Amino acid sequence: MRPEPIRIGAGAGFAGDRIEPALELVEQGDLDFLVFECLAERTIAAAQQLRQSDPHGGFDPLLLERMRRVLPAARARGVRIVTNAGAANPVGAAHAVAALARDMGLQGLRIAAVTGDDVLDLVRGAEHPLIDRPGTSADLARIVSANAYLGAGPIADALAQGAEVVITGRVGDPALFVGPMVHAFGWSLDDAPLIGRATVIGHLLECAGQLTGGYFADDGRKQVPGLARLGFPFAEVSADASAVLGKVAGSGGALTLASCKEQLLYEILDPGAYAQADVVADFRSVRFAELGPDRIAVSGGDGRQRPDALKVSIGYDDGFIGEGQISYAGPGAVGRARLAAAIVEERLAIIGAPVTELRSTLIGLDSVDRTGRPPEVDPREVRLRVVGRAATAEAAALIGREVEALYTNGPFGGGGATAAVRPVLAVASTLIPAAQVRPAITLVEA
Repeated sequence: MRPEPIRIGAGAGFAGDRIEPALELVEQGDLDFLVFECLAERTIAAAQQLRQSDPHGGFDPLLLERMRRVLPAARARGVRIVTNAGAANPVGAAHAVAALARDMGLQGLRIAAVTGDDVLDLVRGAEHPLIDRPGTSADLARIVSANAYLGAGPIADALAQGAEVVITGRVGDPALFVGPMVHAFGWSLDDAPLIGRATVIGHLLECAGQLTGGYFADDGRKQVPGLARLGFPFAEVSADASAVLGKVAGSGGALTLASCKEQLLYEILDPGAYAQADVVADFRSVRFAELGPDRIAVSGGDGRQRPDALKVSIGYDDGFIGEGQISYAGPGAVGRARLAAAIVEERLAIIGAPVTELRSTLIGLDSVDRTGRPPEVDPREVRLRVVGRAATAEAAALIGREVEALYTNGPFGGGGATAAVRPVLAVASTLIPAAQVRPAITLVEA
């Protein structure tokens, strides 16, 4: 077991995250590992669709740009990279990174692709009960993807095989960080309390800039300095799975007790039973202590035996969304916009448009705030948005057409009309026995 601590940096919290903070971590953060967390629930389903049109694609479109920016500094400093940016094609992503490394003169770079999360063949045609709604997977028409949330084991194995870059598809977000810890300290994945504490650290880091004040900030209530130069966090982890959280000195943002507490409770449902592939983590005994500016110690946490089943995200085609928008300004803007909405809704009924879930809102007034409370001041400009669902793109397009028709067939002063149709890629969740999922590692060398 390694006696000294390791330092893991969070280089991204979602697919489109900034790249500069990750480079800052590599160059100034004294890291051992850098993690890019780039997958959301729908991201991998969209990537599967892209791979259908391009067998060599299907991985994060920003992956190569991230690697181009950070690989030279990471290689020079011995920083190893772990990312789930492989999305629907980790092996293709590994080969693309290898080609990039050769072009950059980084010969011999070892890249590992972790696969096995694609369980479409196990789900398609079966009747797995859904866990987020009534019904089974058989009720979902036009399934395009099914990916199980793998754990930290394959990542640790890939690092043990000498990988300098590990690229996965769908894994649990904390597992991206737990894998390097397991590798560095020689932990057993059967040590549930230890893996539970490690999962706490991984969960705190997984959203990157959220921990250092992004998303936490609330002007006038929770001030965070330097958000345009937000620094991403790192954790200095000890062999007992305690850690000190920090960020690069001089970077923007703020790492505080409050930001850590908010992130700890982010998207976990039950703090006493946060189920991951490796462990059912218990966050209730977690403790934070402020050691100094932007330095927070984290300890505690627990874990119970890993679940027998893995969560699976199923992506499926679910029709089309049609949308139209138009702006009104000046005295009476709200009244004219509401009249315009009524006209569109009546027109869609007159022409028999086969649309459902039709909704008309005024952006800035009631599109997000659904309390129905009247505004304190009548806005002098609003933007009407009419949106609905349809089975076909042609039917969905009727909504935008009727909104555009308001130019000369509705109340005066409408402008800036837009129309859009987009397919709905929906996600449902189920569970499958963990024993049916078999991760694999493919090594590629530049």
